[in-house]
Amino acid sequence: MTTEKTVYKAWLMARKKREITDNHIFHSDRGAQYASNKMVTILKSNPKINQGMSRKGNCWDNAVAESFFKTLKYECTNRYKFSSFLQAFNIINDYINWYNNVRIHSAINYKTPAEKELELKIKKMNNVA
Repeated sequence: MTTEKTVYKAWLMARKKREITDNHIFHSDRGAQYASNKMVTILKSNPKINQGMSRKGNCWDNAVAESFFKTLKYECTNRYKFSSFLQAFNIINDYINWYNNVRIHSAINYKTPAEKELELKIKKMNNVA
């Protein structure tokens, strides 16, 4: 799979959904798509993005992502036999939307990620004022 068909496409989708207003870390494993010249150039062109990569052979560096994908497989993809790429895309997209906006998480005090993000934004605004 090429960078064009995978990581770059996901990057464009994410950028359509959300403007980059704060500093962020784009963390990944050392996959060829993430380390490609195209992605490195794109990330370096945005001053609010720092690229970080896991150390070679150390899955613990990417534990949050690994945990999410374990949950995605357990709660979503293992329950289906997809008949097409489009069906898989739509089901996974719906799951991620549900995961972020409906599913509560014990690690963030039984809130959804969307609720937690809003809480942090309000807290940040109050600290600035």
